[in-house]
Amino acid sequence: MPTAREIMTADATCVGEKETLAEAARKMADLGVGSLPICGEDNRLKGMLTDRDIVVKALAKGRNPGDCTAGEFAEGKPVTVGADDDIEVALRTMADHKVRRLPVIDGHTLVGIISQADIARNLPEEKIGDLVEAVSY
Repeated sequence: MPTAREIMTADATCVGEKETLAEAARKMADLGVGSLPICGEDNRLKGMLTDRDIVVKALAKGRNPGDCTAGEFAEGKPVTVGADDDIEVALRTMADHKVRRLPVIDGHTLVGIISQADIARNLPEEKIGDLVEAVSY
């Protein structure tokens, strides 16, 4: 089996923990993505921010996305996989934590993200189906 590094999308763009949700939304729109890793001033991964987080946890609650920071939405310790971990570890981690996107780290540095699309492009159909079923709510 390949490693996380071999199938990940490299060079993931972060949203800074002090950037606003409005800035994060603009980045998502510009990049055509639905989530961004939240990185601290120390360049360490703090969490993940999704377009759904912005809508459900901010807008729907009447919060102004120009006044909320991405860091406010970094909940708990981020779920990650090591760059040199076998892809089976990544699949198990995604299934266990019900995440569709998994940050890939090398030491403490974010080096990429594995998405369901990355899995679909690189693994047999059986693995894809198992993952989709495991992360679906």
